[in-house]
Amino acid sequence: MLRKALSDAMQDALRAKEKERLSTLRLISAAIKDKDIEARGKGNDAGINDDEILTVLQKMVRMREEAIEGAKLADRADLIAKEQAEIAIIQSYLPAQLSAAETAAAIREALQETAAQSIRDMGAVMAFLRDRYAGRLDFGAVSKEIKAALQADTKA
Repeated sequence: MLRKALSDAMQDALRAKEKERLSTLRLISAAIKDKDIEARGKGNDAGINDDEILTVLQKMVRMREEAIEGAKLADRADLIAKEQAEIAIIQSYLPAQLSAAETAAAIREALQETAAQSIRDMGAVMAFLRDRYAGRLDFGAVSKEIKAALQADTKA
C-alpha cells in the first residue's frame, strides 16, 4: 500500500514538474529497491513490507537530521534548507509519531506484556514495540528509555 502511494506520488511529481519532490521520491524508491534486493538475497522474493518501508523512511530522516547537524557546523544554510525540505517530504509518508506521554505508556505496556525483568529482555520488548508501533516510534531513543527502565528495575 505504501509502495503504491510512493509510486503514485512520484508520477504526480513528474507530471507537475516538482523537481525537489521528484528527486526525494526517487531517493526513497532507490532505498526501498536496495532493501528489496537485500531481502531477495535472504529468500524473500516479495521484497520488504510496509513496516520495513517505514523503517527505511525513518532511517532516511535520521540521516538527514545528522547531515543538518554537519551543515550547521560548516555554516551551510543552503544544505540545511535542502535537507529540511527532504525531511518534510519523507515525513509526509510516515504515520504521526507518538507523543512523549504516549511513548512512555507504550514502553510501560511493553515491559508489562513481555514481563521484562532485566536488560536481557530488551530484545523481546523492542520486538513487541516494533510489532505494535512500527513507524510511529523513534526506536533509537526508545531503546535508551527501555535500558534505563530495565536497569532501574534491576537496581530496585
